Amino acid sequence: MVKIARWNHDGGTHSGFVDGEQCFALPEGRTVTDLLAAGLESTLEIAAETMGSADPLALADVQLLAPLEPATIRDFVAFEEHVEGVRKSIDGVAGVVAEWYEAPTFYFTNPHTVTGTGEVIGIPAGCTDLDFETEVAAVVGRVPGSDGRNLSAADAHRHIFGYTILNDWSARDLQRREMKVSLGPCKGKDFSNTLGPWIVTADEFEHLHDDEGFLPISMEVEVNGERVGQDLLSNMGWPFAELVAYASQDSVVRPGDVLGSGTCGRGCLAELWGRNGSKTPPPLKTGDVVRMTVEGIGTIENTVGERRV
Repeated sequence: MVKIARWNHDGGTHSGFVDGEQCFALPEGRTVTDLLAAGLESTLEIAAETMGSADPLALADVQLLAPLEPATIRDFVAFEEHVEGVRKSIDGVAGVVAEWYEAPTFYFTNPHTVTGTGEVIGIPAGCTDLDFETEVAAVVGRVPGSDGRNLSAADAHRHIFGYTILNDWSARDLQRREMKVSLGPCKGKDFSNTLGPWIVTADEFEHLHDDEGFLPISMEVEVNGERVGQDLLSNMGWPFAELVAYASQDSVVRPGDVLGSGTCGRGCLAELWGRNGSKTPPPLKTGDVVRMTVEGIGTIENTVGERRV
């Protein structure tokens, strides 16, 4: 399995590969961005060469960072169960709007506030309803001969370089207020997204796709060691190839773009608030630990910090 990561160690930031409990750094000056620009096939060759020649470093001795610095982040809302529960929580209305079924909707979020596993996530000013969102994200890489525009689903599939876990942190009270203006979310989502712990290359998942292109891998989230939600990635309304294709229509996807699946069913608190008719479980508070695990990828874990005054 090829796992691509970024980490801090001995005063410097490094990019490279993780194999078991060891890290293998790329030569000085080479980054994950270079791998994405090289494409998947070339990266697999680079990985074999690097892990065969670089001096290993213990994974336990490094601080993992977000596995890439994204060019853009498009976050979709591809799980019907999530949409239904959150709509009840935010708008007080049951059901899913008819427009959701017509096309895979997304919004652009902030690539400059990406965090890694292990980081402390502060509560934004004015927020009392802090929440998480359990997602998988596809990372786009270069495909020789393609400019990433107006892709078919089959061609879009080739642009998926790998997958990582995404926690789309959400200030629900800010989000409720700003979405009444029929634009957004904006500041309710602007403060942090966690990606990690690494990118697992797409070739590792090829044998798992079902006939329609979905990945039946398990996703789960725990708060303070207690499981809050669990779902299968294959419960998306559209497979990732169709999300990438839709993003490219009359537009472009480029290496380093990140596309989130949207929150899985029961993958956030707001959905449960809508279903339960109360804030049960309660919003996140300082000291809470949120842990997300996705089959075939790994685990990210973050602690909630202090509220910004």
